[in-house]
Amino acid sequence: ASFRQAVKTIYAQEGLLGFYSAWRPTMARNIPFVIATFTANDVLKQKLLKARDSSDDADASDSSSNELSVKQNLLIGVSSALIGAIITHPADVVKTRLMTQAASKALPYTSTMDCIQTIWKTEGVAAFYSGFVQRSAYMGPLWSIQFALNGVLCKSFEERKNKK
Repeated sequence: ASFRQAVKTIYAQEGLLGFYSAWRPTMARNIPFVIATFTANDVLKQKLLKARDSSDDADASDSSSNELSVKQNLLIGVSSALIGAIITHPADVVKTRLMTQAASKALPYTSTMDCIQTIWKTEGVAAFYSGFVQRSAYMGPLWSIQFALNGVLCKSFEERKNKK
């Protein structure tokens, strides 16, 4: 079976909406992840700025700025993504199990709660973090770069605004 065949089969059996059948579980994972990641980023940024401002050896010109260096934004970005992933990874495991159960030889789950209970009973709590290392390996750098670029772009826009 190829990708092309899979697309044809989904379209033939479920129509255009078949391509969006997993939007609810995906959003149920993505929205909390983004909220946790951005909240963690803001909290970590404020803590770092506060620590820098209260540091005895902080340069006066640097301590008055609300800007972080690219390196600081990279570090906070990866930390924020890891916090978000720790909070939401169990939901990601449940979502993935529900979405891939048709391809499995195991008995299908009857509901989200059945999926959670089955994983808990048969595999234990640690199973809710299966794949965490792999997810973190791509999410950490991705969000790290995103927050670093955000810092650079915000600074650039602010400088352009102040020139006018």
